[in-house]
Amino acid sequence: MTNSKLNFIFFGTPDVASETLEILKNGGYIPSLIVTAPDKPQGRKMIVTPPPVKVWAQKNNVPFIQPEKITPSAFDTSPLLRGRTGRGHDDSIDLFVVVAYGKILPEAIINMPALGTINIHYSLLPKYRGASPVESAILNGDTETGISIQQMEFKMDTGPIIAEEKVAIGQDEKTPELRKRLIKIGGDFLVKTLPDIADKKITPRSQEEVAGGVARTVLATYCKKMTKEDGLIDLLEDGVKNYNKFRAYFTWPGTYFFENNKRIIIKDAELVNDPFDSAEGKHFKIKRVVPEGKKEISWEEFKK
Repeated sequence: MTNSKLNFIFFGTPDVASETLEILKNGGYIPSLIVTAPDKPQGRKMIVTPPPVKVWAQKNNVPFIQPEKITPSAFDTSPLLRGRTGRGHDDSIDLFVVVAYGKILPEAIINMPALGTINIHYSLLPKYRGASPVESAILNGDTETGISIQQMEFKMDTGPIIAEEKVAIGQDEKTPELRKRLIKIGGDFLVKTLPDIADKKITPRSQEEVAGGVARTVLATYCKKMTKEDGLIDLLEDGVKNYNKFRAYFTWPGTYFFENNKRIIIKDAELVNDPFDSAEGKHFKIKRVVPEGKKEISWEEFKK
């Protein structure tokens, strides 16, 4: 099946999804329809702002819908699918592709296309199922992660694996840097894999498959959505653990500690050998901070 003949619908909302759409376009794949989240108020002034995927769709003249609730009837606003979703499986639609859509798809929608629904997940499933796989890999000090293209099921991130690619994590790499690489690798890998998906040349591998004598699902881990409170650092904690937290939460929620009941945000830090540790331990060295209500300063200035 050629690129132009693959009739697929794309579900996504934030930058990660719009960047993937751009990679797909450059690879010759343009969705017939885009499904994204409604516009929402953002910023201090609460200005109603369209999601990045809607902006991409408008720029590239691709039809889109923004349903409040993702139900089969939501597609009735699109001429492409009007009147079809009520009868289940639809051979006219080859595939749904989901990248960070932000809503749980009902099983009826997942199973609607002829080839089902696929998703790019930024970990080597079943490890780090859930909302924060990139942050979790760095937080736990992993040296390797990857991307998984999975055949979606109704239960989160449990679907059979269509393809996966391993990716090394740099020892000082932060979440924004790793995520940027994974988006590019994942998008390119999807473009490479779509022809085989379309031609049914891939047999998805169950996550139950035994790996090294152990069922892969025994190795399954879940990661939650982050909160602002997750960024709190105990300066007396292990240096490597604190540095991993700083790397993982670099963009959001950020890392911070309290001094004299004031929040101190850590803006820059590094991991160095501790000269006072005979066991050659590592020391979390803070370089720059933003004291509550003040401008960014060096650690030396702060400690004066």
